[in-house]
Amino acid sequence: MVKASQTSSNEQPKRKGPHPVDTHVGSRVKLRRMILGMSQDSLGKSLGLTFQQVQKYEKGVNRIGASRLFQLSDLLEVPIQYFYDGYGDGDTANGFAEPDVAEAFMELVNSPDGVHLCRYFAEIKDPQVKKRVLDLVKSIAETDMRK
Repeated sequence: MVKASQTSSNEQPKRKGPHPVDTHVGSRVKLRRMILGMSQDSLGKSLGLTFQQVQKYEKGVNRIGASRLFQLSDLLEVPIQYFYDGYGDGDTANGFAEPDVAEAFMELVNSPDGVHLCRYFAEIKDPQVKKRVLDLVKSIAETDMRK
């Protein structure tokens, strides 16, 4: 006889907090929204949601259903696979062999400042200006690391 407090071997333990896939998909929604320069409010209005609901999607607190993911892929102009890219691939998922570089890169592109930096840098057309900006950023970073 099995006691009520025992669980069968095929039952999953209860998870506290959002599932890692939901968190990953939400972070990809946020990244793409920020790349496009779109606010949570405007994305929410396009989906018929409040900005708070968009926040919950982006944090992975609320799961994104199939039809909503389809809408998001259309609004954010990416294929559905985009939201899953990089999930479960380990440290080299982002094309970097060194885990520290991958982590730093993902931290940069997932931050509002990093998205703005990348977006504005991409708008610079003159290769010499781009090189000067890179040299400046490198110099500042090297000085900062020595502190």
